[in-house]
Amino acid sequence: MIIEKQDPYCKSCSSYSHIRKNWLGSIVFPFSALLQQSEFSDQTDVFKRAQIFKKSCQAMFPNRRVTATVFNGEGIQILVTRYIKALNPPQQLLDIFLHDSNATLDLIARFVSLIPVVPDVLDENDGFDIWMTSERCISLAIGNKEEHAILLCNFFLYFGKKALVVLGTSMLEGQVAYVLTQETDEYLLWNPLTGQCHKQFDPFCPLQSVDCLFDDGNVWFNIQQNNTPMAVHFDYSKESFWKQLLPKDFQGANAQSIQPEEIIYCDTNKSMIEDLKNRIERTLKCKMMEWRPKQPTRWNRQCTYILQKILPKLELGTGSFVLSEEEGEFERLLQFYWVTGFPIQMPYTDVQSIIDAVYQTGIHSSEFPQTEFALAVYIHPYPNNVLSVWVYLASLARHE
Repeated sequence: MIIEKQDPYCKSCSSYSHIRKNWLGSIVFPFSALLQQSEFSDQTDVFKRAQIFKKSCQAMFPNRRVTATVFNGEGIQILVTRYIKALNPPQQLLDIFLHDSNATLDLIARFVSLIPVVPDVLDENDGFDIWMTSERCISLAIGNKEEHAILLCNFFLYFGKKALVVLGTSMLEGQVAYVLTQETDEYLLWNPLTGQCHKQFDPFCPLQSVDCLFDDGNVWFNIQQNNTPMAVHFDYSKESFWKQLLPKDFQGANAQSIQPEEIIYCDTNKSMIEDLKNRIERTLKCKMMEWRPKQPTRWNRQCTYILQKILPKLELGTGSFVLSEEEGEFERLLQFYWVTGFPIQMPYTDVQSIIDAVYQTGIHSSEFPQTEFALAVYIHPYPNNVLSVWVYLASLARHE
């Protein structure tokens, strides 16, 4: 403010003024207020439409999931469609099955499933979902359910497949996100957390409801009375089956994707993998002795050697890759022992998670005094420190 003063000792002198700065307070403009300005008119129209769309959908089917907008890593509200864009998988994975596209897709799905899952911190129904880009998900080697589905969908788009993200529910996992691909004569549902693919009419598919679809151009809400996967008509062009967020002629529908042009991958340090494997083995052997304080813990080297050769072959197969050599050695072992055990496979998050998984098998709890044990650990490295951990723990009891 401006303050005028006059010299009290010189009444004929003219007054002078100076500027004084006083702190009176502050005002904060929320981002939603800025969006109402003219330069954000297109986005405002989209968000208003999204809000109306969500309320309308929830009024029809209150128990179905509908998500049209989320917040990105910078706290800015955007359409979910801007997360969908064809992105390159690691070249290392593309080079393994050069002449088998289906095997490559399965491997890509497996890679995504090996990225650890972070649980949603906020209430899933509070409307404040925060999603990372696929590049960020890869660089941190962690992501939530929706980020896994988006990453897998973007990888499939790279192969030229028709792919969308499905929001729904599962009996086993609650709210889930799957990927829907349209094949020549059928639809496939991919679980990005397990890497498993299910045909639409597969009765063993864990997906319980299909509530919402989105791709890079639109969001569709399922308005069919029966929303189980086997009953759903996935032709989202039919307005009697699906309610769409944006009309075809809506301006601003093709907003620029927030995904990068491509993802740059880094190699995983192999010496680090070897050190980690040895640490897991030592830790599990120590834990086995802790869990068996009243019985001795003996290790069977022959069985351990067989398991060590089997585990690497399980990573890129389903057991059919195990050669007859190992099968023959196992059969000879079974002539002398009752063998109980099975392999455990899991994404690597920390050593404690592996300890917990092994403990829950209960294999250590054998009370036969002459029981022997075999333990093998294998870690298969993927780019960006995404690791597949295999642990095979077996107990061996001699035939009487």
